[in-house]
Amino acid sequence: MTMARKISLVFAAGVLGGLINSLAVWIFGEFGITAAAGVNIAPKLSAAWLYPRLVWGGIWGVLFLLPMMQTSIWSRGFIYSLGPTLVQLFVVFPMKAQKGAMGLELGMLTPVFVVVFNAIWGWTAAIWLRWTGK
Repeated sequence: MTMARKISLVFAAGVLGGLINSLAVWIFGEFGITAAAGVNIAPKLSAAWLYPRLVWGGIWGVLFLLPMMQTSIWSRGFIYSLGPTLVQLFVVFPMKAQKGAMGLELGMLTPVFVVVFNAIWGWTAAIWLRWTGK
């Protein structure tokens, strides 16, 4: 498989992961699941909110080019999801969104939801890549 094909596959896997992740975040907000846990994450589903999440999902998909020992798709997806999780918790929330370290100003369980939502991204991408044969 050529490098260009590998890059296109991991980018597409990341975009798909970004879509499923975004839908999960939106559904949890829409149905009040995050609010019930005391977390103020309930975005409106819009192109302006979704588009950057898809692009960043694709960019983060490049992590799947890194070699990893033979592990389950669940382990692989979760391990690679730790990259975007750490950036969200320690860069995006405190510096860009002004929500404090780990987004704790949004609620004490915010880090838990971020881990779960990003794991959904990683698992989706890993499943897609397994399905495509990468």
